[in-house]
Amino acid sequence: MPPSHDKPAILAIFALTYLGVAMGHVPGLQLNRVGIALLGAIGMMIFGGWSTTEVVASINWPTIFLLFGFFVLSAQLRLSGFFDKVAASVSGRVGHPAKFLLILMLATGGLSAFLNHDIVCYVFAPVVGPALLRKQVNPVPFLIALAIASNIGAAATIIGNPQDMMIGQVAALSFGRYLLWCACPALLAMGAAYAIIWLLSRHRLQVIAPTQQEVKSPMAQPYNRSHANKGLVILVIVIALFFSPIPKEIVALAAAGIHLASKKFRTEDLLALVDWPILILFIGLFVVTGAFQSTGSGDEVVRWLAHSGFNLQALPTLALTTAGLSNIINNSAAVMLLLKVVDLSRPTTAYVLALANSFGGCLIILGSVSNIIVVQQARELGIDISFRAFARLGVPVTLAALGVLLGWIALMT
Repeated sequence: MPPSHDKPAILAIFALTYLGVAMGHVPGLQLNRVGIALLGAIGMMIFGGWSTTEVVASINWPTIFLLFGFFVLSAQLRLSGFFDKVAASVSGRVGHPAKFLLILMLATGGLSAFLNHDIVCYVFAPVVGPALLRKQVNPVPFLIALAIASNIGAAATIIGNPQDMMIGQVAALSFGRYLLWCACPALLAMGAAYAIIWLLSRHRLQVIAPTQQEVKSPMAQPYNRSHANKGLVILVIVIALFFSPIPKEIVALAAAGIHLASKKFRTEDLLALVDWPILILFIGLFVVTGAFQSTGSGDEVVRWLAHSGFNLQALPTLALTTAGLSNIINNSAAVMLLLKVVDLSRPTTAYVLALANSFGGCLIILGSVSNIIVVQQARELGIDISFRAFARLGVPVTLAALGVLLGWIALMT
């Protein structure tokens, strides 16, 4: 470690940052996880002795560029009304609960595999919830299923969620090989999730008390067929090019550039839908974990754990550790930390890290941003999804999904 670095200060800032990320806020301050990560990065410069050059070098810019590109791709489809169109189409089938649950989970999981799964939840929840209320059907299990399906579906591809994109970029994973290895356990986990949710909820779909006034969905984006088709065609081309040797971030940025040069949508409208807090969170955590890694403490902890019988390099151990940490310190923070201390020379290790992170996000409300979005959207509709109600479905689904993953690991290795 360079002599200009202050190791005790770096370790203290790292510990405080991750403690703050785990808590989600700082008492007495209007500070969330994004602000905490950013303050941690600033602290590394001021107190840890990290130079601007080192900070810039610690950030994995291809991951940031890839994320930005897909945020713009998702924004264009959202402004074209594509998501609202699909959500309305799915909601039109609420008359048959079992079939509706299946269609909802497949549509959510399928879209989440190739687009921003947070946006899928953000658009679907306000459409699905009112449709169920109008039919006087309990919407809670269906909305929980929406969040769970988005988490599991996102695991199927390397672009399903920001964490998987980061893992893919850092570990230099092949899009096709990732898909071949991860799609099967994701599908099996989705099937298990559907069966569990339906079995545990089928007797809780009783007619609820009619509302005093007509339940209305929020204003939807008007559907523009030509621009929706344009967005879908470009998305298909992007995915096809991911099988080529062209860097993924270049492909995504080129596609984003095409959408930014639009006759229909203003630049500020597209950029307003970019999830800037996620980008800032990743940048801050790249700096904090990069400084931590420079001290060598991470490798020392891994060696100590292995000597104590807890081998983090063993795939089953890594899977369970990732799922647990994702619910304790946030999934993005957990992946960022594990990327610094786990040997990624084997692609299988990266696959397991990605799947376990996504599957673990189904456990409780705080397990992923998608869960929080669905719960908040439901609350605005007057639908209360309690911690207990979510965990009642999320815990058995997560255990089943992790069981699928452990079985898949045993089969493939």
